[in-house]
Order: sequence, then C-alpha cells, then structure tokens
Amino acid sequence: MHRTALRPARWQRWLLASTGALLLASGGLWLALHYSVGAGTDALPHPAESGCMRLHGAAAFFALFGAGLMAGHHVPAAWHLSKRPRQRGQRHSGLVLCGLFLLATGTGYLLYYFAPETWRPALGWLHSAVGAPMVLAGAWHGRCKHHQRNLQGSA
Repeated sequence: MHRTALRPARWQRWLLASTGALLLASGGLWLALHYSVGAGTDALPHPAESGCMRLHGAAAFFALFGAGLMAGHHVPAAWHLSKRPRQRGQRHSGLVLCGLFLLATGTGYLLYYFAPETWRPALGWLHSAVGAPMVLAGAWHGRCKHHQRNLQGSA
C-alpha cells in the first residue's frame, strides 16, 4: 500500500486540527473562568461558562466524527503498514493518540451524564489532564509522519 493512500485528505486533517484547537480553547477558557480569582464555592458561575461548554460539546461531536473517519480507513491500514520497522514510531504515537481520545471521550461522557456531584471536580480535572496532552500527541503523530517522509525521501 502506498503511503499517500494512508494520509487523510486535506479537509480531514483540517477538521481534526481545527476541532482540536476549538476543544482546547473552549475547555481552557472554561477552566480559566470557572477557577478564576473570586470564583469561590458560594460564587455564581461566570456568565460565559455555559457558552464555553456548549461550544466544547459541539466541537466534541465534530471530534467524534473525525475519529470515525480515521477509524474507518487510516487506523486499520496504517496499523498493517506500521509492522515495518521504519514505520513503528507512527504506531506508538497513534496508539497514544487513540488512547487519549478514548479516555477524553469516556470522561467527558461521564461528566455530562453520570457523574455524581462529589465526583465532578476530580473527574473534570482528569478530563482536562487527558484532553490537553492530546494536542501534543497529535503534533507528535504528525511529526512522526513527517520524519518518516523525510527518511523515505532520502533513501
């Protein structure tokens, strides 16, 4: 299988990158507003918090769509190709990225539908601690691909 057949289309890469940026920005802004100075236990939520969560939830649906696109072709085809020693780094970074995505999706689902009030703060911090590094994992995965292209081009 040719390596360009594995590369997602430009619109798919744009969807994943822009959705990831929107998730990071909306989640980070919510954290900043929710835990800002003056936001004590008796304080009312900041008026923009609900808008941040609505935007974060909408972006999460697009992220799920993008993940479905990747799961349908890119992941299985790349998994087969990454058995070759030169592509092994892509498998590791892809596994980390998929694992973080599953954890972020699971913790987000729990927060929205099932978390008792006593668990919400800890689960929210876990969700943030998993979601934020996904940006780094995505960049790492893209770098591995770029590095592999450079190696293949020089061989």
